[in-house]
Amino acid sequence: MIQIKDLNRVFATEEVQTKALNNINLIIKEGEFVSIMGPSGCGKSTLLNIIGLLDEISSGSYQLVGKEVAGMNEVERSRLRKANIGFIFQNFNLIDELNVYDNIELPLIYNKVPASERKERVKEIAEKLNISHRLQHYPQQLSGGQQQRVAVARALVCDPKIILADEPTGNLDSSNGNEVMELLTKLHAQGTTILMVTHSAHDAAYSEKIISMKDGEILSEKLNQKVVDIFQS
Repeated sequence: MIQIKDLNRVFATEEVQTKALNNINLIIKEGEFVSIMGPSGCGKSTLLNIIGLLDEISSGSYQLVGKEVAGMNEVERSRLRKANIGFIFQNFNLIDELNVYDNIELPLIYNKVPASERKERVKEIAEKLNISHRLQHYPQQLSGGQQQRVAVARALVCDPKIILADEPTGNLDSSNGNEVMELLTKLHAQGTTILMVTHSAHDAAYSEKIISMKDGEILSEKLNQKVVDIFQS
């Protein structure tokens, strides 16, 4: 599903060049739950942004669902992103002026889904995430955990092939954080491919594979055998 080979990302100014990613090689198969860990500034968020088609590569190859991304223009990347990827952010990124229903519906509008189908999809995902009773509330009227549930609903409403999660529990207390991780685990069990950036070893333990990064490079990839055994049993 995701195949990256010899990928580099360089940020350049008039005075200096900074290599954020150095010869990254990575394969993520359909249905995997993968965590990326490493210290601040190691390049993990840059890698997530490239995989999410929010940033360009400087050199190398990146194939998403069999399509080579290198050389695509912004319109092509946007079309591929909308068809395949859902995002969950640390800061929720909900629009305060819109109620929960409208926040969840927004990606469907961008994807030109007919109004009647939008209504059904929002209703279905809200029921699935137990937020149906909050659809007319505004983000500031919700707890952090509830806001993240809305953000997850928004990420899922277009039925993406891949969920990219950037520190999804970073602004939550442990109880709400565990709730979000249990939700991601259920999505993984249903076949969703998940790639998560996290500082939390506790959160990473929910995933099948843990990738460690430092100084723009991948140091190691290891299977979380406990999780693998659960899903193979």
